[in-house]
Amino acid sequence: MLIQILIVVVSLVFIVLGADWLVDGASSIAKKAGVSEFVIGLTIVGMGTSAPEMVVSFIGAIQGNADVAVGNVVGSNIFNTLLILGVTALILPLYMTKSNRHRDIPLNIGVVLLLAILGMTKTIFGFGSNTLTRLDGLILLVLFASYMYYYFTHDEGKDEEGSAGKIHKVSVSIFMVLLGLASLVVGGQFFVGSAQKIAKMIGISDKVIAITVLAGGTSLPELATCVVAAFKKRSQMALGNILGSNIFNILLILGGSALIHPLSFANMNLVDMGVLLLSALLLWAFAYTPQRNKLDRADGLVFILIFIAYIYILLNH
Repeated sequence: MLIQILIVVVSLVFIVLGADWLVDGASSIAKKAGVSEFVIGLTIVGMGTSAPEMVVSFIGAIQGNADVAVGNVVGSNIFNTLLILGVTALILPLYMTKSNRHRDIPLNIGVVLLLAILGMTKTIFGFGSNTLTRLDGLILLVLFASYMYYYFTHDEGKDEEGSAGKIHKVSVSIFMVLLGLASLVVGGQFFVGSAQKIAKMIGISDKVIAITVLAGGTSLPELATCVVAAFKKRSQMALGNILGSNIFNILLILGGSALIHPLSFANMNLVDMGVLLLSALLLWAFAYTPQRNKLDRADGLVFILIFIAYIYILLNH
């Protein structure tokens, strides 16, 4: 037990340091390249922090285990939006630009709706099958390529106010990003493994472990990165990280997984997809509340409370 606790502590140190290196390195690259921190968060950081989800879902697809591949992405996206953005907003209100409100967040909603339509055709429309086919996967991958191209060619390169930070040499910045991502992934894997062993030692059921330790563990990189970004007052990078990770998870990870092996949504119910869609819609709605243009602490608290309610429903049904 003592050794496992020590591993958890050391893993957390690697996760925090990795997030710090990643945020600073990515911010420096953004300034050097004239790209906004939001787009860097949406692409490089978002994709990098989604590496654990990609590994889990691809392995699940190769093994023909659709529940793992699909459940991992849906659970991770719910965790990202409700808990991670909720916690981040409690630390630092996340300011939203006009593009965030009119383009980025609606795109996130559209991707969730597309996933629901393609994956749950029979449940929603009463015909077809609840399966994400190889053709569906190809559609998602083409959309991902278009999404990447659009953001890099339509970025204005403007950073949020107050996000000044040290600018490193390009080689140093790239090394910091790679080292940060490696520390996040490795630290996250050791954390999940040891936390799972500790949970079993104290008698926690496999179901609770799967819902909490494993689902939350693959989102540790996003959590650490967003918290560090918040403390460094880089709210656009934090918001970009979550939106990028969510879109990356659906378009690339599920698209790629479905191309490897068609994914059945038979065990995915309307509650799960409903909470995923609700989280995306609430993020958009909060941008137009009286505290306009930002996700404030009250909004963050609402997100966290909804997440707790969702976990409670999962554990009791």
